[in-house]
Amino acid sequence: MEGTNPVNKKLAAALSGGAVLAMALSACSSGDDNSEKLDAWAKQVCDAVQPQAKKIEAANAAIQQQTSDNSKPEDVQKTDAQAFQDMSDAYKAIGAAVQKAGAPDTGDSKNSEKKQQDAVKELNSLSASYASLKKQVDGLDTKDQGKFADGLKDVATELDKLSTTGSDALKNLEEGDVGKAMAEQESCKSASAPPAATNG
Repeated sequence: MEGTNPVNKKLAAALSGGAVLAMALSACSSGDDNSEKLDAWAKQVCDAVQPQAKKIEAANAAIQQQTSDNSKPEDVQKTDAQAFQDMSDAYKAIGAAVQKAGAPDTGDSKNSEKKQQDAVKELNSLSASYASLKKQVDGLDTKDQGKFADGLKDVATELDKLSTTGSDALKNLEEGDVGKAMAEQESCKSASAPPAATNG
């Protein structure tokens, strides 16, 4: 059956796993009072993360919408490449925001600084990974349905790896009081809300 591309569904499934990563920055449980400095840090990071988390959600939604069996390879390629570019940009921006915010004031500056730098490194690495996936998608042969499907399969495999690795440093950064401070920020609460239904 020409036009049928079940691999694209696999791609969408892998992607939804990857999107969880963006939410890692805002999936904290709320808690006690925090120092003003920590609150200010959390607000700065959360405010920067919110629009990027939405960008990642939108990129995910675009790929999900392009997973019908009769999607043309050219359309799939264009949509996926743009989505990966958006994700790459978003993770880079989140990394820059965490870098700019500096280490959170937790009373253990050395440890706090290491966690912050590890998270920045991780976010930049994610950005590079999505940029690499974009190049991979750009290079797929859309004229040959079989080759295109095989190429997408490779992309889905890479996405699977991305979705299961890479959020450890973010989780470490958010331990304890940092997580509590972030959870109390309105922008982090809204960034971690379930994605709204998309029209289309």
